[in-house]
Amino acid sequence: MNKRIFTAIKPTGDLHLGNYLGALNNWVKMQDEYECIFNLADLHAITVWQDPKTLADNTRELAAGLIASGLDVDKHILYNQSQVKEHAELAWVLNCVARVGWMNRMTQFKDKAGKNREKVSLGLYAYPSLMAADILLYKATHVPVGEDQKQHVELTRDIAIKFNNDFEKDVLVVPEPVVQAEGARIMSLKDGTKKMSKSDGSSMGCIFLSDDDDMIAKKIRKAKTDPDGLPSELSGFNGRAEAYNLVTIYAKLQDKNLVDIMPDIAGKQFSDLKKMLTDVAVARISPIREDMKKLMSDKSGIDRILKNGADKGRVIASKVLSEVYDAVGFLK
Repeated sequence: MNKRIFTAIKPTGDLHLGNYLGALNNWVKMQDEYECIFNLADLHAITVWQDPKTLADNTRELAAGLIASGLDVDKHILYNQSQVKEHAELAWVLNCVARVGWMNRMTQFKDKAGKNREKVSLGLYAYPSLMAADILLYKATHVPVGEDQKQHVELTRDIAIKFNNDFEKDVLVVPEPVVQAEGARIMSLKDGTKKMSKSDGSSMGCIFLSDDDDMIAKKIRKAKTDPDGLPSELSGFNGRAEAYNLVTIYAKLQDKNLVDIMPDIAGKQFSDLKKMLTDVAVARISPIREDMKKLMSDKSGIDRILKNGADKGRVIASKVLSEVYDAVGFLK
């Protein structure tokens, strides 16, 4: 069986550097090694309230961001989840396979629900089952994840194994997680202990892919640092979250590891690093920003790409769902 990647991202708007370095750029790199299926997870997005007036455009923006980042839609599948009904249909079957105790162990639900657990949607509680359906629907062999998402792939594996055992048929492929490498988590420019996010308390902590060159330079110039110079060894970043974050971003924007760029920054002041970082950030983000603008100026064009991707995805998904229904014993 060919190696097949399945990966998904929610279209919640305002793509930023953390999305690009933590996900989009890594996915684009996988295109030569894997058969790739890229899912714009709008069903997952509505587990919390989304403005219906902006959800469609947020989905288009995410598609534009992936294409502008280098995704080849002729060779791989890009679609939005709600256009492939098999996701929801398989999710229901898997709801009946997954155990409540498994769901109760999902740490992300606890984090997102917080103290308002009784007031959040049932979808937010059950979405790991839908995530499992997303992956298993395409018989994906590998799933790229950050450490914070690895638990969901482990749940997917448990569900697939239980389904195959319960119905005594090897219908579902048990996927392997591909944990993202060093530096996948990009942190806020204002607080190196918090993940970069559009919901950051200050917009200055987040570089958006729509930011112009001057705004990118301003945000980097005002990024939080500390009084010391830059170390010559990686161990010198211990306890220095903001310094580590800026150097990580500098390395990742050049597709390098931290160890590779240490000779460039050792002993320098933050003012020097910020100038260097601005140059590489502008050079990397500007072409993506301009390509996204062009793509978003033709919304019907993006819609055609997503529909075409959904049509191709459904060819795979419908066959797998049919196998699942046969295993369960549904009359068709």
